[in-house]
Amino acid sequence: MHEKDLNQYWKTVVDTIKDGVMIVDKKGVIVSVNQAMSDITGYNRDELLGKPCTFLNCNICEVVLEKEGEHWCHLFKTGFLNMREAVIQTSDGEFIPVLKNASILRDGNENIIGAVETITDITELAEKETQISALRSELCSENGFHGLLGNSLPMQQVYDLIENAARSDAPVIIFGESGTGKEMVAQAIHTISRRKEHPYIKVNCAALNDSLLESELFGHRKGAFTGAYQDRTGRFEAANNGTIFLDEIGDLPLSTQVKLLRVLEDRTIERVGDNRPVHTDVRIITATNRDLQKLMDEGTFRDDLFYRINVIPIRVPRLRDRNGDISLLTDAFFHRIRLKSNKSVGGISNAAMEVIVNYHWPGNVRELKSAFEYAFVTCDQPLIQPEHLPPDVLHGKNGHTVHKAGSQRAMNRDEKKKQELIEALRKTGGNRSRAAEILGVSRVTVWNRIKRYNISAGQDSGEA
Repeated sequence: MHEKDLNQYWKTVVDTIKDGVMIVDKKGVIVSVNQAMSDITGYNRDELLGKPCTFLNCNICEVVLEKEGEHWCHLFKTGFLNMREAVIQTSDGEFIPVLKNASILRDGNENIIGAVETITDITELAEKETQISALRSELCSENGFHGLLGNSLPMQQVYDLIENAARSDAPVIIFGESGTGKEMVAQAIHTISRRKEHPYIKVNCAALNDSLLESELFGHRKGAFTGAYQDRTGRFEAANNGTIFLDEIGDLPLSTQVKLLRVLEDRTIERVGDNRPVHTDVRIITATNRDLQKLMDEGTFRDDLFYRINVIPIRVPRLRDRNGDISLLTDAFFHRIRLKSNKSVGGISNAAMEVIVNYHWPGNVRELKSAFEYAFVTCDQPLIQPEHLPPDVLHGKNGHTVHKAGSQRAMNRDEKKKQELIEALRKTGGNRSRAAEILGVSRVTVWNRIKRYNISAGQDSGEA
């Protein structure tokens, strides 16, 4: 192919490039643009040609402009601009992120005659970076009070007790149903206490059988029992100078309760198979979802141990006793799980929110979080609907629909939305875009409602 042929097809070549290309004269007036520049900026060629390059309001122009000297633009002094991130303003007034490259143009005598600039639209890349940053922030941040969420009066009282308990070394016992966040309360106490730089050891007393629990807590000597092939340090020794959290303390066997009582009284432990006391300096926090008073009456929990651990009691409220926090928790879990799942679920429908608010949540905060994890798996619509919630939540544990009056109100709202959509389509002759403008929603929402409410073709012409 000859040079003449190349010149003839050069415009086609440039218009094929997906990056925007703009040529300016040495005064900065735009003399040529390719099709991609029009696509990116939203301006057609005629709107761009003859305009100064500052017409696009690029944010880095304030950095490179030089009013004094031979050249008004810093580019004409440096000769190039390489991989600079910037934002430009499009025809609709929106600012978009771009990547810019630029170089001066010279004639055969090396005289500057202008410059060429390319821009790459990095909107999608910027959005991905924003999502990643938001995800990292969301996953690493400690929302609320050291990870605990809630603004209700019962939770404010819990926060006050945590702060007061953190200033003391006295034993703390945390009462609360399963899923209320007892472990987070214990962690918060340690985190803001003077022991925060030292170990925080967790033990679930219900997860270990009687024969293993004592060895796990206090350690053992080699040969103390079958399988004890070497000395083992127990959890109390590992937590020295720090905090040990004994979850489900109500499941602790009586034999181990006796030894725990000695730790509380003497601050010493004895390894299994050894009679030499070992001194420990450990802050003890316990938790239970059981009625310890009932266990004491039954003789399965020692009275003297109860009075030693029940120095600073903290009662974590049930979720159904802090209804004002459900919306806050719902919003937090929705955004966290949406970031993790990367699904394009836009929100929660009013009908689904009514079910959530009126459900009694026997599994408390843990069950609420699990409900959203389930919903994000089952939801394939722009909004989470009641049918996307777990069956136990939707119908209640006894199989009856939760809050029938609420369901009826949701049905009434749906009927109202259907009639509003039918009226908007009638006014616009079935034009979905114009109907969306009337309703103040997106065209996708109009399309989804047409399908959802089974609106007939006579009411919806199917036009754009």
